[in-house]
Amino acid sequence: MIRSIPFGGGDEIAEREEEEKDRGARGIQMGSSDGEGKMEGWLHLVRSNRFGLQYSRKRYFVLQGNRLNCFKYAPLSKKEDPIRSAVIDSCIRVTDNGRENIHRKVLFMFTLYNSSDHRDRLKLGANSSEEAARWIHSFKEAALKEYPNQEGSLLVSSKRHQQYFRKSCGRSSFSRGSGHKYLLGLDWTGCSSINAEPATTADVIAPSPWTIFGCQNGLRLFKEARDGDFHGKHYDDHPAIMAVGVVDATSESIFQTIMSLGVSRSEWDFCYSGGAVIEHLDGHTDIIHEQMKKDWLPRGMRPRDLLMRRYWRREDDGTYVILYHSVFHKKCLPRKDYVRATLKSGGYVISPLNQGRQSVVKHMLALDWRYWKSYLFKSCARSLTIKMTERVAALREMFRAKLGSYPHADCSSSDMMRAVSPLSQSEQVDKIELQSSTIQAVESEDSQAEESQEEAYIKPASLAGSFVQLNDAADEFFDVPEQSEFECFDFDADCFMTQCAENTWSSSAANGKQPQDLSYPKLSSAAVFVKKLHDLAVQRGAYIDLREVMEDEVSSFCYGSTLPKDPSCSTLCSWTTSDPSTFLIRGKHYLHDRQKIKAKSTLMQMVAADWLKSDRREDDLAGRPGSIVQKYAAQGGSEFFFIVNIQVPGSSTYSLALYYMLDSPLEKTPLLYNFVKGDDAYRNSRFKLIPYISKGSWIVKQSVGKKACLLGQALEINYFHGENYLELGVDIGSSTVARGVVGLVLGYLNNLVIEMAFLIQGNTPDELPEFLLGTCRLNHLDIAKSVYAGA
Repeated sequence: MIRSIPFGGGDEIAEREEEEKDRGARGIQMGSSDGEGKMEGWLHLVRSNRFGLQYSRKRYFVLQGNRLNCFKYAPLSKKEDPIRSAVIDSCIRVTDNGRENIHRKVLFMFTLYNSSDHRDRLKLGANSSEEAARWIHSFKEAALKEYPNQEGSLLVSSKRHQQYFRKSCGRSSFSRGSGHKYLLGLDWTGCSSINAEPATTADVIAPSPWTIFGCQNGLRLFKEARDGDFHGKHYDDHPAIMAVGVVDATSESIFQTIMSLGVSRSEWDFCYSGGAVIEHLDGHTDIIHEQMKKDWLPRGMRPRDLLMRRYWRREDDGTYVILYHSVFHKKCLPRKDYVRATLKSGGYVISPLNQGRQSVVKHMLALDWRYWKSYLFKSCARSLTIKMTERVAALREMFRAKLGSYPHADCSSSDMMRAVSPLSQSEQVDKIELQSSTIQAVESEDSQAEESQEEAYIKPASLAGSFVQLNDAADEFFDVPEQSEFECFDFDADCFMTQCAENTWSSSAANGKQPQDLSYPKLSSAAVFVKKLHDLAVQRGAYIDLREVMEDEVSSFCYGSTLPKDPSCSTLCSWTTSDPSTFLIRGKHYLHDRQKIKAKSTLMQMVAADWLKSDRREDDLAGRPGSIVQKYAAQGGSEFFFIVNIQVPGSSTYSLALYYMLDSPLEKTPLLYNFVKGDDAYRNSRFKLIPYISKGSWIVKQSVGKKACLLGQALEINYFHGENYLELGVDIGSSTVARGVVGLVLGYLNNLVIEMAFLIQGNTPDELPEFLLGTCRLNHLDIAKSVYAGA
C-alpha cells in the first residue's frame, strides 16, 4: 500500500508520534471530552469504493461546538488546519450500527447523516463500544444546540440547513442568518444533557416478576412467576431462573468476555465446549451455535447444543443487554451426536456499579432440555438450569483472580482462530496477506482512477462542507500505521467465522465433525474477490424465527377500523386504553427536584387502531379517502386527530396505526399547538414514548424496557400534516437497535400484552407538569390477522 506523508522530514514525524503517544497516555487518543463541549480522538473513517467494498482509514477527529474537523495526525496546536471540516446542526442524525469487521479489525460503527439528504452521510468506527457511545452522545448534544458562528450570529433553523446541505460540496460555505434562540417555543439550550433523565429509572409502575428462592455460590437466585404461579402452564418443564452477582470489572470488559466464542471462554464458562457464528445479520444481531460439555451433565444424558439468535445493545448509562433465543438455520442442522436444546429466553444484563469499577451481572435462562423422560426430569431440569446460571460466579472468580484487570486480548478472536483453524501461524499470515492484497489492489485501482477528479474540488479547511467532503477519497492511500497491522492478526472471531465457516458448516455437520476441526483452503484472488461481492448482495435470511403467513387480501376497508376494540381484554388481537396512573411523567418542579409523578388522565381520547400489512410502507393513512379522519372532516367537525403510525419493515411491512382525537381547540394547549405547528427538528426533540410489556416473557420485557424514549432522536419520523390531523410515521427500520428489538418482539407477539403512552416532553417551567397525549393497550396481536393494505 502506498502511503503519502504530507509532512517534512523524519524528525518531525518522530516528534509527532511521540506527541501522539503522550496524548494517548492522557486518555485523549481513545476519545475524550474536556467538559467544554470539545470531543477529540482517533476514529476509523469507513468508505466504499466503486465495487461497494468497504475500507477504513484512521483519522483524528475534533468536535468542538458544532464544528467537526478531520486531521491525518493529532494536531500539535490550535492553528493547524484540518484536511476536512463539516457542520453539525439540528438536521444531523446519529445511528448506532453495532459491531462490524473491516479488514480483520473489529470496529463499533456509527453513522452521521443529513436528514434532508440521506446521501450526505459519514460512517465512523471506534475501537470499543464505550468510545463509540461517547462520540454518539457528543454528536447528539451538538445537534441539539445552537452555536454562534464566526460572525457572532446563530446558525439558522433546520429548513435553511436543508438547503445548505443540498449544495454541492465544492461551493457550500457557512450559512449566515439571524436565527432564533426560541423557535416556536423551543428552548434549544434546554434540550441538552442538563434536562436529560436518569437512565437507570423506570417510567412505569409495575410489580417485579421475580421472587428470590435461594442464595448459592454468592449469587442470589430468582424464579419468574407468571400470573402469580411459578409452576404455570408454560413453566413446568423449563422454569425461568435468574442469578444475580457482583463482578469486580467494568461492564465493557464483561461484555467483551461474554461475547467472545474463543478459547478464552474456557477460563470461566464450564458449560462451553465450542461454538461459532453461523450468520452475521447486522451489527447488533447474529446467529450463533454453542456446544455444551458432557461431563457436567447427569450420567447417561447425551450432550446438548444450542442454536441461538444473539442480540446486544448498550444503554445510555453503560448497561449492556445481551439476549438469546433459539432459532432454526438451514446451515446448522441438528447432529446425531448432540440433542438440540431449546432456549425459550435468556441473556445477560450487565450494569455498572461504583462509578464503573464493578458491575452487577444478571444471567437469566428458560431452557427446555429436550429430555424424553420429561415426567421424571422436571426437578433435574430445574437443577441443570440453576447450575448453568452459576456461570456468573465463575465469571466473578476469573476477574477476581486477574485483580479486576482482565485484558481484552484474552477475549480476542485470535484465540478463536487457534481454536477453529489447524493452520500454522505462517499459513494464517499467508492467507490473510493473500486476501488483503486482492482487496487493496481493487482499492488502489479505484483510487488512482478517481484521485484526479477528487482533487478538483478539495476545499480549503476554512470552509465547512457536508459529510461528502469528509468522505473525500483523495487521501485514500494514506493511513496512520497501527501496531496491530504488523505484529498481530487480532480480528474478531464472529466475523471470521461468518466469512470462513458459513459455507462449510453444513458439510461438517453431515460428516459429524466439530467446527474446530475444519481446515480452510487458500482461495485464489479471483475467488476472494467474487466472494466479497457475493457477501454484499442482499439475500433472504436463512434462519426462521416465526412462521410465514399467507396474505388475505381485502379489497376495500375503512382506515381506522381494522383492529377491534375490547375494553375487557378478553378478545385476542384487540385494543383498549391503559390506566394513565401506570406511567410516570415530569412533575411541576421537575427541573429542581427531578421528581416524577403519576399521570392522572390523558389529553386525547383513543378512538381507533389499524393493524396493516403491505409490500411497501404505508404513509399518510389519515389523508386517505374513507379513513375515520376524513369522515369526521366531511361532517364539518372541529375535532383534531393525532395519529402514531409505527412501521415495521421486512418482506412484508407491518403498520400499527393508533388514532387519538382532541375535542377542544388546539390553541388551548400551547405545548401541543407548538408541536403541531413546529418544524421537524422541534418535534424530534420533544416526542416521547413510554413502552411497557405488562404480560410476556423476560426476554421481551428486557429488550423493550420501561424507560421513556425520545423517538425522534432514536428513529426517523416522517410527519404528515392535514387541516385536522398530524400523523407521525415512525420508521423502525431506520435503526439497527430498534430493528433487533422489534424482530425479537414479533417472535413472541401472540403471547404479549403491550402498553404504550405518548407525550410531549416539557423542558421549561411553563410546560410542566407534563401530560399524556394518550395511552393504548394491545392484547395478543397476531400478524396473521393483519389486514392487507396493498393496492
